[in-house]
Amino acid sequence: MVVFFSDRWYRFKPILKKNDLRSRMIREMELRNYSQRTIENYLHALTNLAKFYRLSPDKISSEQVKDYLHNRIIHEGISTSSINQIISGYKILQQDVLKRDWQQIKIKRPRRKKSLPVILTSDEITSMIIHTRNLKHKTIISLAYSSGLRKGELQMLKPTDIDSGRQQIRVRNGKGQKDRYTLLSLKMLEKLRAYYKIHRPKEYLFESSYKPGSPLALTTLHRIVKLAAERAEIKKCVSFHTLRHCFATHMLENGVNLRIIQQLMGHTSLKTTAIYLHVANIDPHKVTSPFDDLNL
Repeated sequence: MVVFFSDRWYRFKPILKKNDLRSRMIREMELRNYSQRTIENYLHALTNLAKFYRLSPDKISSEQVKDYLHNRIIHEGISTSSINQIISGYKILQQDVLKRDWQQIKIKRPRRKKSLPVILTSDEITSMIIHTRNLKHKTIISLAYSSGLRKGELQMLKPTDIDSGRQQIRVRNGKGQKDRYTLLSLKMLEKLRAYYKIHRPKEYLFESSYKPGSPLALTTLHRIVKLAAERAEIKKCVSFHTLRHCFATHMLENGVNLRIIQQLMGHTSLKTTAIYLHVANIDPHKVTSPFDDLNL
């Protein structure tokens, strides 16, 4: 069997050496300053493709990739983002590593489903926090909602990223390798101080109990939120990202400008932030005409 990935994910040893496709793929992506997670996702996608055909990825044609994608869509119902990861990884291999003309083998990407996010009420958020007894878990849920952080961003937070003087949280290497600042509420600052006094994290703000100095796993963060929603008897489909959606939507309902929300969320395009206009519960009776402010 041809192995494209490393033994970090697979037990058997790779047969490819240092000048192999995998090393060249990694170099190309590191030159583009891709995040480690993106690099791992693309390599993982190509590994599964190679295992499916029992061929080295450079021997797999675009038609075979299309058949592979079709098979996984029909039988597994894989997401649009997973499909795009496979295509992106294959494109880097063909165009940048093998120096082949991508236009000749180009694979079209699927249309993204335009589904609206699940939004919780303020009472539901409150119930999740109240029904969470573990101090670390309670602080994680509170911080995720109060600042709109992504799961990976909260995972990598360090105590030094909390700027109490300016009431800001520094997000390092967010999506797209971008740094930004988001909100730090005064209530949240009090909760963080209480949490810090008890847990005294060494490196990351939220560390594994089994590996001090190491951040909590992403799966653990996801499970913390899911369990909190279950304890609060919330029937909606809740994920960690739901808290981020709620942050933006509730800010919009409170009258915060959409452009400011875009900056706090770290969205490149305002179009991405505008989705919250479709889910925000804004009372039209509270909106007044600018004519009413004229001094006539």
